[in-house]
Amino acid sequence: MTKDQVLKKIYKGLIVSCQALKNEPLYGSEIMAKMAIAAEKGGAVGIRANYATDIKAIREAVDLPIIGLVKREYPDYEVYITPTLKEVEEVVSAGANIVAIDATDMSRPGNKTASQFIYEIKNKFDIMVMADISTYEEAIRAQDAGADLISTTMSGYTPYSPKLDGPDFQLIQDLARDLKVPVIGEGRIWEPEEAVKALELGAYAIVVGTAITRPMNITKRFVDTIAQARVSVRV
Repeated sequence: MTKDQVLKKIYKGLIVSCQALKNEPLYGSEIMAKMAIAAEKGGAVGIRANYATDIKAIREAVDLPIIGLVKREYPDYEVYITPTLKEVEEVVSAGANIVAIDATDMSRPGNKTASQFIYEIKNKFDIMVMADISTYEEAIRAQDAGADLISTTMSGYTPYSPKLDGPDFQLIQDLARDLKVPVIGEGRIWEPEEAVKALELGAYAIVVGTAITRPMNITKRFVDTIAQARVSVRV
């Protein structure tokens, strides 16, 4: 798919994040591929996936744009979403249409800035770059560095960004108003109504993960809410 084809495909639609870490019950590329098939059948316009093996399996299973990333921790550095060119190469080789990177101001291997990292990716690989940011200023810098899309993924997950229970609607609105590249609404979208609001505020598309594809977290949310309400359950 060309860049224009990808952007046309995802416009005002739902991208489903199909991810499971190694310590989670649904970990495994076969399971994630089936999750992606379910998302496609449900009307998703794209998939966000972690690990090269998952991206490859999903690429074979669905005919949707794939946002790929590799979560990998490096000692003494904070960034773990596609932190180096090694992970970018894995995403590209696996067949993703877009590579998602952490474009925050947190420390990354090589002590590069997010802008420097984006420059490197665009110079070395023929792939669209989605910059996961946490603040308005990070978004502006990522756009200026050449990012093709900006996502609000990291808002609330850096020490200096707002800690909110729900989506950062203000950030989505401000970026949609001021940026020239598409803004993807992502982060703590739990309800369909929140997805609609993000789109109404100008999001080009939205990404939902945990609320759809992580049953362990969904279950825990129900359990915690019941416990907080002190509901007495009788058998």
